[in-house]
Amino acid sequence: MNNDYLARAREVVPDAKTLILLASKRARILATGAPPMVRCKDENFLDVALLEIAEGKLVPNFNGEPDDFMAEIAAAKAAAASSGQKQEE
Repeated sequence: MNNDYLARAREVVPDAKTLILLASKRARILATGAPPMVRCKDENFLDVALLEIAEGKLVPNFNGEPDDFMAEIAAAKAAAASSGQKQEE
């Protein structure tokens, strides 16, 4: 894990538990094939997620609605599959 990305992300999301949940959830989504929202020299999904948080591209959702994590993963997989099919054509 890149300590610089972690320090920058902690400035945006100072609560450690929220940061852990947000970064790990996004890293899982990236691992399923979702495209990153930032350019990152590191290939580690957690580093990419931390950099996205640090740059304000990813913020915690506190609107009180429960997240449907499995639906998000399914959507990420579908997006990755459709982008792979377009590249092959």
